[in-house]
Amino acid sequence: MSERAGERQPIWFLILFALAAGGGSVAYVPLLTVLLPLKITVLTGAEDVPALAQVTFFGAVVASLANIAFGILSDLTGRRPLWIAAGLVTSSVLLIAIGQATRLSEVIVLVMAWQLGLNMMLSPLLAWAGDCFPDSQKGVLGGALAFAPAMGALSGSLVTFESVVDPQHRLALVAGLVSAMVLPVLIAGRGRARPDLMRGPDHSATEFSNPETRQAQRALAGMWMARFLVQIAEAGLFAFLLFWLRSLSDGFHENTAANIFSAVLVLSVPLALMVGRWSDRRRRPMLPLSLCAGLAAAGLMVMAAASGLELAIAGYVLFGISASIFLSLHTGQTLRVLPKPERRGRDMGLFNLTNTVPSLVMPWLTLTLVPGFGFTGLFALFAGLSVLAAIVLAGISVRR
Repeated sequence: MSERAGERQPIWFLILFALAAGGGSVAYVPLLTVLLPLKITVLTGAEDVPALAQVTFFGAVVASLANIAFGILSDLTGRRPLWIAAGLVTSSVLLIAIGQATRLSEVIVLVMAWQLGLNMMLSPLLAWAGDCFPDSQKGVLGGALAFAPAMGALSGSLVTFESVVDPQHRLALVAGLVSAMVLPVLIAGRGRARPDLMRGPDHSATEFSNPETRQAQRALAGMWMARFLVQIAEAGLFAFLLFWLRSLSDGFHENTAANIFSAVLVLSVPLALMVGRWSDRRRRPMLPLSLCAGLAAAGLMVMAAASGLELAIAGYVLFGISASIFLSLHTGQTLRVLPKPERRGRDMGLFNLTNTVPSLVMPWLTLTLVPGFGFTGLFALFAGLSVLAAIVLAGISVRR
């Protein structure tokens, strides 16, 4: 490793990058968890579940392709901040336009276009982290990025406070928050990318992260599949949490749902940091992932069996914290297993399919199971998938 590649970025840049990553979460969490379901309900009434499934499906198709495409473009041009800025402007304008839509068809088209702009920002942003931060800061970078989902959830709580934010201005506020969080790193981060970190071979890779070995190929495939299985459950709860809670208690307020979602992610941050530190010290990267997948399955079984709000919320808290820790730690491992630095954007886009493809699968599972078996059947299936993920990860023997 060259001397320059080993230099550490200043703490202020790490903070700004974490803030920008949080802005990426703010860009989509309030919309997809609360504001879009509410918009769909206003437009379609009792047909809100199948309508939301339709919007989610088409949006996820665009997100899957766009993340890879803009990752490749940012690899080829080497100008990731330019793509981030263009995506910020595009996604912000389209976010506000979604709030003005008057027909379901308009919402579908606008959400697809918004996903294009969103991933124009998100894909280069995460790849930029690998361009800027050396191996000596990978751990603290991963810990900082763990705050992003919590920031997204807190923004969902903020914009649903009716006494603070007029419902008509919610999406405009979200766009403003995203700009305020992403712009500082773009302005102050010029010249922070390290050429040594942007070309191969990646000397930080070990046998575990070397795709030329069978061990690495099995580990990569297993990690991809495990995250995919857990993300199916995560995507289901992400999109249908409010509808499920209202099926247990008619009139359950959207702000209460957003507050529960926020609390789960905030509680997950210190726990993820502690578990991640234990994993590093014990050199057991797979064990916490497997255990968290198992605990997520347990939470889903509690949710499937719950008939009242208290037990239901308790099950969701167990699932939410376990899944959040799983996803946070899994992201840290992904940064280490991606092969060639010069193709970092493309490869992260391919791994991002574990986040978007579940959104393609989940709506059809929902439409198939919920009408006949209710949310109980859906959650039981999610629990089975999480158990399978735990088994897959337990079969990956890696000590680092």
